[in-house]
Amino acid sequence: MAELNSGDGGGKKDGGKVRSKKQNSKVDLTAMVDLAFLLITFFMLTTSLSKPQSMSLGLPAKEKPDDPVIKPLPVDQRRTVTVILGENNKIKWYHGLLEAPEANGKPQVTSYGKEGIRKVLLERVQSVPQVTGDKEKGLIVIIKPTKKSNYRNLVDILDEMAICKVETYAIVNDFTPEENTLVSEMSNKVN
Repeated sequence: MAELNSGDGGGKKDGGKVRSKKQNSKVDLTAMVDLAFLLITFFMLTTSLSKPQSMSLGLPAKEKPDDPVIKPLPVDQRRTVTVILGENNKIKWYHGLLEAPEANGKPQVTSYGKEGIRKVLLERVQSVPQVTGDKEKGLIVIIKPTKKSNYRNLVDILDEMAICKVETYAIVNDFTPEENTLVSEMSNKVN
C-alpha cells in the first residue's frame, strides 16, 4: 500500500562531510480508487430514480380527408364552465353560454389557487349533478388559453382539474367574438 523509498545511504564521502538521508515518499492510491468505485456502484444500485409525474391526456385522432364529417354532440349548458386564461395569471370564467349571461351570471375574473378557480370548480362539481338530476353527468370544463397566457398557467389549470376531480375537460383555442371581447377587457384591466 504505502511505500517509503529512501535514497542512497549517507555516511562519509570524499571530503568527510556528513549528509542526511533523503527520503522519497510515495503513496499508493490503488485501494482508495477501488473504494471510491465500490461506493459509486453501491449508491447507483441502491438509489431509486425519480419517476416523472405525468397526466394522461386523451388527444383526438388526426382527421383523414376521406372521413365523414362528424357533427358535434349537443351538451347540456348547465354542465359547462368555460375558463379563459389571460396574461399575468388572470382567469376569466363563465358558466354555460356566454350569449345568455342573465341565465348563468356574468363572466367573472379570478386567480389560481385555493380561494380562486379551485373554489369555483369545487362548487360546480358538487352542484352540477344536483342541477341535472343525474350523478353520472358531471362537470365539463372548457379551457381556452389565450396567446398571452403562458405554459405555466395551462399546467396550473390542468393541476386544478386533477385536484377538483373534473373528469371531462377540453383545451380549445377557438374563441367566439364575445370571448375575444372578454380577452381584450382582461388585457386592458391589466395594463
